[in-house]
Amino acid sequence: MPYLKMDSADLPKVARKLAASGARLVLPVREGDERFYREGADPDSLDLTTIPKNSIKEFLFPKTERILRYQYRGKDVTVEDVAPTAAGRTVIFGARPCDAASLPVVEPLWNWDYKDEFFNARRAATVIVTYACRTAPDEACFCVSVGLGPSSDQGSDVLLFPLDETVVAVRFVTAAGRELESAFAEFGKGEVAEEALEAFRKTGEASLAHRKKFDRVQGWLEAHFEDRLWEEKAFRCIGCGTCTFLCPTCHCFDIQDESCFDAGYRLKNWDACQFSLFTLHTSGHNPRDTQPKRYRQRIYHKYAIYPQKFGKILCTGCGRCVAHCPVNLSLYDVVATAQERAERGD
Repeated sequence: MPYLKMDSADLPKVARKLAASGARLVLPVREGDERFYREGADPDSLDLTTIPKNSIKEFLFPKTERILRYQYRGKDVTVEDVAPTAAGRTVIFGARPCDAASLPVVEPLWNWDYKDEFFNARRAATVIVTYACRTAPDEACFCVSVGLGPSSDQGSDVLLFPLDETVVAVRFVTAAGRELESAFAEFGKGEVAEEALEAFRKTGEASLAHRKKFDRVQGWLEAHFEDRLWEEKAFRCIGCGTCTFLCPTCHCFDIQDESCFDAGYRLKNWDACQFSLFTLHTSGHNPRDTQPKRYRQRIYHKYAIYPQKFGKILCTGCGRCVAHCPVNLSLYDVVATAQERAERGD
């Protein structure tokens, strides 16, 4: 099927039209030497040169949110639910494929034993316009290792293909994406045939040809819970949580109450399995009492436990945990080592 052709210079104009329609607009923008997804940024500041440092998850799963309120009146207490914050229709414009792909990965988790109305309300109101990668944005990327690719459409509603420095092809993937068609059509300059995108896809995949496919990792992990690898690789982890907070699929949270005199709120806050307090019992016992054990848990959750439960790897290969680890502990290298040992039969 033919795709809409447009000038890449017109993308900020499309974003401005979407914002003018009343949508909450989230864009990748430059701040200093870094790029970040930001809400309410000027469309003219749209920066699609590389993958943003943060992921899109904070716009569907906020760092902190109120889930109920309580009020004491003498010996009586009133507890009331708090409705999800009304963000309204949201368009994340310029997401990367690894960020868009995180949504179908985590959706089963939020709808497993309990349907999380906070996540679901935001997800239902969110449309993802994805900017495919012509080549890997940086050397940390490994999306092909987990079954994705630089132009994967998983989780995307609209997919943009930057065919060169000036031309973009637009594919409307879902019904929600086609609702945005009029905003793009105004700037259309013809059509692009499907065949023209084949070279684009091949170039992207070729840029990651050196990455291993993690197709045997789960079996190896299930047989090597107690292994020297965890001490050898994770000894230098400092438990800062950078990898988990930047990760588009990490979703651990804590519940805390905050009160002022006779009233307060119960809050859901981001947490991380890399923190020493995460599994600390009130008895003082901690089943993951060393950092290598905590790092091992992160690997197992992503590549063994979650796939067993939901049939999906809890990782999209975005590489943020590799690029931004302050002690250069590469998750890719750790999992690639497990893959190599599985291939050797070790």
